[in-house]
Amino acid sequence: QVVLVESGGRSVQAGDSLRLSCAATTNYFTSYGMGWFRQAPGKEREFVAGISWAGVTTRYGDFVKGRFTISRDNGENTVSLRMNSLRPEDTAVYYCAAVRIRNPNILVVTTAPEYEYWGQGTQVTVSS
Repeated sequence: QVVLVESGGRSVQAGDSLRLSCAATTNYFTSYGMGWFRQAPGKEREFVAGISWAGVTTRYGDFVKGRFTISRDNGENTVSLRMNSLRPEDTAVYYCAAVRIRNPNILVVTTAPEYEYWGQGTQVTVSS
């Protein structure tokens, strides 16, 4: 069982930066790949970023275009998402998710159904 708690979401202006954090309650944090997803009203949940258990491999959604950076601290059981150059279309609820590593050849999981644990989400609102 993994409990995930996100924080850091708030209202900002276009062009601002924001850092989201996710704290994981588990004794086996390095057994999990981690990801960030987002969901805007009326839209499907979409992949934002993912990171391997060691933090070496990362992947991003196409829309990120170098603006976001995912990182993790395995000593603190946290994963973060640094978001720069925010746009109004980045407005959404952002979710942290964890997936147990079963195939060591798959370093980052990008599809939501494969993730087993989810946080409650944190709202990010970007105004123009």
